Amino acid sequence: MDDVLLPLMTDSDPSASESESQLLAVRRAKLEALRQRGIDPFGGAFATTHDPGQLRADFADGLQVSVAGRITARRIMGKAAFFDLSTLTGRIQGYVNKKAVGDEAFEMFRDQIDIGDWLGIRGETFTTQVGEPSVKADELTLLSKSLRPLPDKWHGVADPEIKYRQRYLDLISNQRSRELFILRSRILSAIRVWFEQRGFLEVETPMMQDVPGGAAARPFETWHNALDMPLFLRIAPELFLKRLLVGGYTKVFELNRNFRNEGISRRHNPEFTMLEAYWAFADFGQMAGLVEELVCHLAETFAGGLKIEHKDEEGNVRRTLDLSRPWRRASYRELLAGIDPQWWDYSPGERVQRARELGVETSPQMEDYEVTQQVFEKLIEEKTFDPLFVTHVPKELIPLARLNPDDPDVVDVYELVINGQEISPGYSELNDPDLQRRRLEHQAGEETQASDEDFLTALEYGMPPAGGIGIGIDRLIMLLTGAENIRDVVLFPQLKKR
Repeated sequence: MDDVLLPLMTDSDPSASESESQLLAVRRAKLEALRQRGIDPFGGAFATTHDPGQLRADFADGLQVSVAGRITARRIMGKAAFFDLSTLTGRIQGYVNKKAVGDEAFEMFRDQIDIGDWLGIRGETFTTQVGEPSVKADELTLLSKSLRPLPDKWHGVADPEIKYRQRYLDLISNQRSRELFILRSRILSAIRVWFEQRGFLEVETPMMQDVPGGAAARPFETWHNALDMPLFLRIAPELFLKRLLVGGYTKVFELNRNFRNEGISRRHNPEFTMLEAYWAFADFGQMAGLVEELVCHLAETFAGGLKIEHKDEEGNVRRTLDLSRPWRRASYRELLAGIDPQWWDYSPGERVQRARELGVETSPQMEDYEVTQQVFEKLIEEKTFDPLFVTHVPKELIPLARLNPDDPDVVDVYELVINGQEISPGYSELNDPDLQRRRLEHQAGEETQASDEDFLTALEYGMPPAGGIGIGIDRLIMLLTGAENIRDVVLFPQLKKR
């Protein structure tokens, strides 16, 4: 008989509940039968010599091996059977016959073992007549009984609701997802190595802060019982990393989580991974060059080159992202003038009217610079695919950046836009403590972000001039892999309860 993977049951299938109950009952009966045989269905440690994928890659006949994995395919033929053992790294075929393992072990394999169970085998490697690398088992050890059937191996988990809520099923059945998250891990490792090779020190700063700073965003609030005080999950590590510049570190970076109590969308998750780095004596231009070099290095290492195909859900190429250097740089003013040459000559009221004519929604509560920023985001940022450094933005948008010496209405900043979204901001950091205090007191989002007095005190001890960058890692992974939804690159995205 051939074992098969069954289609995943969903609530939309009216017969799902009854069918699933029958399947669960069959598997639980097998569970009880195993216990009656004196077999622990949820075994302990099992020493292995190889992982399935490793064994397949380095295969040679005649090796004595010990290998374990999940059974993902099985074919029983009388007194013998072939099956696949799989882990994230790959699979190896196993072969078992009654003569080699004995009647009791073979009957257990035939009658109580299912696709989805975890199994350990010991035996000798050989190649079948059709050229398939295999292990002839002389010993079987059940490691864990699967009480639910796996998703259909051909269709995997197609329902996004199940894919994101039950990521383990997605990883079991979808090779693309498995490969993507392995790739994500390797990219993060490569980023750390890249910065360390350039003299940057990785540090860790608090995720719970008494004053949330470093960005204008709504924080998550909590309470520390022992200290009897409110705390906030950090919205950015910036102010603590700058304290380290004051303390004498000249090159630091942190790769960790930020939390913002805001909306969820295809490009936003309330918990996200951010890289921030600070380089004493550098400026925003040098930081832009640093980011350009890093992203191109990652693309060449992990995406096969500087041209990356972004595909639609059917697998058709939607657009090819071109990261070829040098990347374009243009000022904020220049880009808005490209939308409307008279934009900077309009009064605030005229800008509101013009924004509406351009199809951009505004609200009466918006300040003049916020109206302009809304137009920028909708008509420039969201329509920019290839890399663009947007420089010299209005000072109201970024109160922690250094004013431009030639135009005090803008700050020395870049915002890197790729694939219709901001990937990385970078500043020449503001280190004047008196000006910083005034800027923070009048910043956007003042009602949700108080001034951090300890940070301002730290600046009074002297912070060296520095360049700083932030890189949204989740969006960077989207860029490098062609993913169109941030939930596809976050293992366990935040979701509304069912």
